[in-house]
Amino acid sequence: MSADVELDHVTIRFGDFTAVDDANLRIEEGEFFSFLGPSGCGKTTILRAVSGFLDPTEGEVRIGGRNMRGIGPNKRPTALIFQNLALFPLMSVADNIAFGLEVRGISKFERRKRADELLNLIALPEQAEKLVTALSGGQRQRVAIARALAVEPEVLLLDEPLSALDLKLRQHMRTELRAIQRRVGITFIYITHDQGEALTMSDRIAVMSQGIIQQVGDGSAIYNDPATAFVASFVGENNPFHGHVTDADDQRAVIDTKFGRLQGRNHQGLSAGDKAILFVRPEALSLANGAAADGNTIESVVVNQEFEGQFVKVYLAGEGPKPIGLSMTNDGSASLPEVGETVRVGFDPERATMLPVGELADE
Repeated sequence: MSADVELDHVTIRFGDFTAVDDANLRIEEGEFFSFLGPSGCGKTTILRAVSGFLDPTEGEVRIGGRNMRGIGPNKRPTALIFQNLALFPLMSVADNIAFGLEVRGISKFERRKRADELLNLIALPEQAEKLVTALSGGQRQRVAIARALAVEPEVLLLDEPLSALDLKLRQHMRTELRAIQRRVGITFIYITHDQGEALTMSDRIAVMSQGIIQQVGDGSAIYNDPATAFVASFVGENNPFHGHVTDADDQRAVIDTKFGRLQGRNHQGLSAGDKAILFVRPEALSLANGAAADGNTIESVVVNQEFEGQFVKVYLAGEGPKPIGLSMTNDGSASLPEVGETVRVGFDPERATMLPVGELADE
């Protein structure tokens, strides 16, 4: 069984500090939904409000249409997986999984039956009698998921559960976690500061900054059509070009920058005279032998290169101390520009996004 979750104009304050400011969204039943943002943005505070460890200062949290105000964590149809997993080191794997059932007074036979079912679900059927300390990091992660699922929650809450794992194991567990969610079919609410996790696993993502939900959408929308300067600069790499809009219509806008006039998509209704930032991702830039379409070219000096195997990052002198990044495929078909060389790069206006001036993620 699964349930939807609604945040109805939720505001959470601690004294004079507003941790969450008017969060308003609906998480659909059976959805894998992620809150993505830097440390201190309010995402874990929202998770605590959904789980019952605090009540909103204003607004309502509803699970399955029911207002949760005043209902404690043990009475809510939720289960929470903490960042440190909080497994019991002196208990067997099976006993860890069945612990919540024991607290509820379920018989030993039924507890073990449920633990065995979940061990099969997480692909650890032969590990029941081991202590959790004998398991690998990824195996312990799966045991924590099984323990949470044992009590049959309608909503599973996960607070950065993969952050302690190394890179390869973290990437593997993304696939495992998404596969488990699809098999059990319940609502997952996932908290992370890792863009790769959010983009890989989620049906939809809420990007947060300073307590405010900046944008909600699927991974493609968040990456390809960011709604704010913060989202554009936080999700993936992006090159910002500041300036004033000189011409605009419903589809495109022209901005006057340090590198000349450049064009991009105008999905935010910008008008001539507005201050704006044009964002161009490194993979959208390419070396321009002649004039690029619509004159969208930038001329600058190569200041650095970074070899990444499949790709080579080329950095050009930018507007300020931050360089312009260009991502080139290492396929052997093109020579790479040398440090100190002046080059021209171009881009398709349809692959660049014009947005109003606002907070950037690295400011």
